Amino acid sequence: MLEQILKFITQKEFYGILFIIAAGYIVYKFSGIIFEKIINSGKTELEKKKRKTIVKLCQSITKYVVFVLILLIALELYGINTRSLIAGLGIVGAVLGLALQDTIKDLINGITIILDNFFVVGDIVDYQGFMGEVIELGLKTTKIKALSGQVKIISNRNITEVINLSQQTACFTLKIPTSYEDKLDLVEKVLANVADDVKEVKDIHDCQYLGIEEFDSSSINYAVRVWCKRGTQWDMQRLVLKMVKQAYDKNKLTIPYQQIEVHNGKEI
Repeated sequence: MLEQILKFITQKEFYGILFIIAAGYIVYKFSGIIFEKIINSGKTELEKKKRKTIVKLCQSITKYVVFVLILLIALELYGINTRSLIAGLGIVGAVLGLALQDTIKDLINGITIILDNFFVVGDIVDYQGFMGEVIELGLKTTKIKALSGQVKIISNRNITEVINLSQQTACFTLKIPTSYEDKLDLVEKVLANVADDVKEVKDIHDCQYLGIEEFDSSSINYAVRVWCKRGTQWDMQRLVLKMVKQAYDKNKLTIPYQQIEVHNGKEI
């Protein structure tokens, strides 16, 4: 048994396969380095993201091509005529083409998504109510990661409609509850100043104080509208609320909140 093992590992075919696998691995890794340089040469953020998407697709294709080449060369080393095998695969390919219609649809739709600029890796999209960042666009599937960490894997053939939230400006409106006792002129002056400060923040395109939104049961709700870079709206919303709170504290303005009085059965 030991002699047979030694005989097997000393054959040139065995070393040849090891060499082919190592060479294929190096080619795959080297192509990845070249692809990364292609990404970094993009001038705009959108161009970089689009190149990154194409690169990921090319890496996926390269992986399959390298695997097929390694398999064919390995068969040649063991004396199998791959030319006749490839010719015979013509008929088999037709049969497989029928069996793998869905896979072919995935591939074609994946290419269409890139060429028609549906979305690219890094975009925030909404697919049938599932919103998140596109983290991978492959030959068969697209992966979308939500803010909660959930990853949705979708077959490319099923992506017929998708809302891209990254290739346009985002807009959101904040309601700022304020006590009825606070002076209207002071509140409007403070919120107008906050809007001016918000405009200076990176990724913010514009910010406007709109005025009184509604009279609530315990507060007057003022409205502030913000336009920002798509995909940053959640961070910007938290930042603007923080700036409003700091401005209110500085000017002694009150944000009403519910209070509960406990009397413990004693007379008031």
